[in-house]
Amino acid sequence: MDENGEKRYTHAMSVEKVREFLKPFGRDKDIIEFPSSSATVAQAAADLNTEEGRIAKSMSFMTASGPIVIVLAGDAKIDNRKYKDLFHEKAKMIGAEDVERLTGHPVGGVCPFALPDGVKLYLDVSLRRFDAFYPAAGSTNSAIRMTSDELETISQPEAWIDVAKSAL
Repeated sequence: MDENGEKRYTHAMSVEKVREFLKPFGRDKDIIEFPSSSATVAQAAADLNTEEGRIAKSMSFMTASGPIVIVLAGDAKIDNRKYKDLFHEKAKMIGAEDVERLTGHPVGGVCPFALPDGVKLYLDVSLRRFDAFYPAAGSTNSAIRMTSDELETISQPEAWIDVAKSAL
């Protein structure tokens, strides 16, 4: 706990929380950990020797009804018009200082697994153009390989949505 009585997370705690979350699916031993940070799409793609689009980035936003996480292809960007049409409000990213407190994961390690109650998860259709991709696994130096079906089954999103600008 910190001086305000709020839970303090550590990167190791977050990845262990994800490992426990993945255990019932038999995927807890599939987390890939890197010796250095893979917190950006470019770093993760280099570490995994893959294209940036295959890095499934998790972006956190604050909405009127609370925090949400949207997972999209690493080479995709949020289309503000599509976002507003879907959520009926402007996209407002959660500030770096609040990401870990609200999502349970550090900046660069936010992922679709082991999110706190009340955080809604959405998967963007930009991921579907890949047979497999790599979301983070709760730390700035971790990832796990997944297919769309695996990610949907394991993460139990609210929905598949289309809020990304075309990556083409």
